[in-house]
Amino acid sequence: MIEVEVRDPVPGVDAPADVVRRALWALGVRRATLGVLVVSPAEMAEINGRHRGKEVPTDVLAFPLDGDGIGDWPDDGPAPELGDVVLCPDAASDPLDVLMIHGVLHLLGYDHEVDDGQMLARQAELVAAERRSEVAG
Repeated sequence: MIEVEVRDPVPGVDAPADVVRRALWALGVRRATLGVLVVSPAEMAEINGRHRGKEVPTDVLAFPLDGDGIGDWPDDGPAPELGDVVLCPDAASDPLDVLMIHGVLHLLGYDHEVDDGQMLARQAELVAAERRSEVAG
């Protein structure tokens, strides 16, 4: 079971928990918990400054906990806690569902700053699948 705690409404996204669940399912995750939080530009600047040394708002940050080692999770016991995705709508140039998927990939250990395009390619696949589900839904 995938549990998603969405602490605030996500502007422009009708069912944010479902977007996250579909992305995780497509990535092979069947059990997990994570949170999604929406913050103001001032809050995001403070968080970004504290964790990345950049005191400016950014669109999305991810704070992974148990995401690395996805294949090593035991089948029994509590679901792995992936961490939190923090969104700042006022700093976003991409739709928030795209940024949620981006954050989920970071929670699972993907990093577009050091890979050879794998994360952003996977993100494009997941976004395309999400768009198809919106049309079918």
